[in-house]
Amino acid sequence: MRYKRFGKTELQVSEMCLGTWGIGGAGWDSNSEETRLDAIYAAVEAGINFIDTAPAYNNGEAERMLGRALKNMGKRHEVVISTKCGNFFNDGVNYIRDCSRDKIIQQIDDSLRNLQTDYIDIMLIHWPDPKTPFEETMGILSDLKKAGKILHVGVSNFSREQMEEVDRYCTIEAYQPQYSMVSRGNEAQIKWAAEKDIGVMTYGSLGGGILTGAIREVKEYAPSDSRNRFYKHFQEPTFSKIMEVVKVMDRISAEHDNVPLSQIAINWCAQKEFISTCIVGSQQRRKIFENVAAFDWSLSADEMAMLDEAIHTYLD
Repeated sequence: MRYKRFGKTELQVSEMCLGTWGIGGAGWDSNSEETRLDAIYAAVEAGINFIDTAPAYNNGEAERMLGRALKNMGKRHEVVISTKCGNFFNDGVNYIRDCSRDKIIQQIDDSLRNLQTDYIDIMLIHWPDPKTPFEETMGILSDLKKAGKILHVGVSNFSREQMEEVDRYCTIEAYQPQYSMVSRGNEAQIKWAAEKDIGVMTYGSLGGGILTGAIREVKEYAPSDSRNRFYKHFQEPTFSKIMEVVKVMDRISAEHDNVPLSQIAINWCAQKEFISTCIVGSQQRRKIFENVAAFDWSLSADEMAMLDEAIHTYLD
């Protein structure tokens, strides 16, 4: 595993961060609780010291799984935990944004119980809440930081203008945007954040799984499946364009003893100097170790250029 400084937090984090949306057990493929817990064990064993979660991942279930796993391993103080606030998923169908003071206090106290800890390393606002003034939200996060319940504050899914505004009330130290070979709309903003010494943790680094090469034909997914509801590139016409990029990944894979395509996608993201860590979700031990093996090698400058050219040709 490789490690990087996470912006002004000064934390040293693994270049791969384990994402736990799927581990929460809603919106993705189903696996047993034992299998999902074992994925967390495998991540820590493989050198991942950064794990991202959220109470909105199946109404706290992902947090509870993570808390249980780290307690069982006795590794809480060796792992940087990032969780979120201001987004609720209580009925199994709808996500509700509420960043009001009382809701933030409630959700953070719930997260501390779920995670079986007395502090959270990085607290992110999951999505901006248009109904609540940023001053109110950041004011309570600043108070909780002073109280030691959270150590660092950041945002996810915010625009640059929104980040500049919230930073007036509480220093932003982390930024979590969607970014991958198939989702580069946030790139200019990510570079801006990195220049401000804000730690950047990208989600959707495998494009929701489409960059693994495991899916080569359009499929039907349930309405609640995140590959239908959230990641729209599993549908035409974008799907076929991505398959052209996947063909280029196939050629690069062949030059590296047929490494899994996921390793190419992870390296493409991790090798960008403006990225601190790539969030990669997995629910199985085998896939965790397969993905971590990406850091045993690197893409050449020519291969990076080849991928960038394919992305520009087919997806821009």
